[in-house]
Amino acid sequence: MIVSVQEALEYLKKDVQEAELRRKIDALENLIRDETNNNFQERGMRFYAPSKGGAIMGSVPFLEEGDTVEINESINSGIYTVRETGEETVRLNRNLYDAARNMVTKVVYPEAVKDGVLNLLQWELNMRSKTGIKSETLSRHSVTYFDMDASNSIGGYPASLMGFLDPYYKAR
Repeated sequence: MIVSVQEALEYLKKDVQEAELRRKIDALENLIRDETNNNFQERGMRFYAPSKGGAIMGSVPFLEEGDTVEINESINSGIYTVRETGEETVRLNRNLYDAARNMVTKVVYPEAVKDGVLNLLQWELNMRSKTGIKSETLSRHSVTYFDMDASNSIGGYPASLMGFLDPYYKAR
C-alpha cells in the first residue's frame, strides 16, 4: 500500500471509514502506477519463491508488515500488501494460489509520492464536491466554472495536484 490507512487517518484528521479510505488509497496507487508507467520496484529486493496454502513460502528478512510487493511470472500476478511475516511464510492481504514459482519484488515509493497521495486524499475529501468551480461570489450568487478536460485533469484530479509525479514518469 502506497500509504497506510493509519498514516492517512492521522494526516487527514477526519472521520473517514477505513474501508473507504483503503479503497481510495488502492485506487490512487493504481492511478499513479498507470499514469507514470513506473512500477516503483526495488529490483535488488527480488526473489523467487513458491506459494502454498495462501502464503509465500520461505523467510524473507527485508519484508515487513505493511510493505508492498508485486508478484509477476505467476498465476498470482498482482500487487499485494504484506500482512504478516513468519519464520517460513509471508502472508499477504489476499490469498495466493498454489504455485511452484512466483517472482516477488518489493515496491518502494519515494517520500514525495507518499506526500502527494496524502494531498490527493485531502483534496478528495475536501474539494471533490466543488470540482470545476473556478470562482464563486456570494452576494447576488455568481459561480464560474472551468473545464475539467484532458489538458487540466489527470484521472479526475486537477493536473496541478499531480505535478509531484513529474520526476517519476517512464517512457512507454
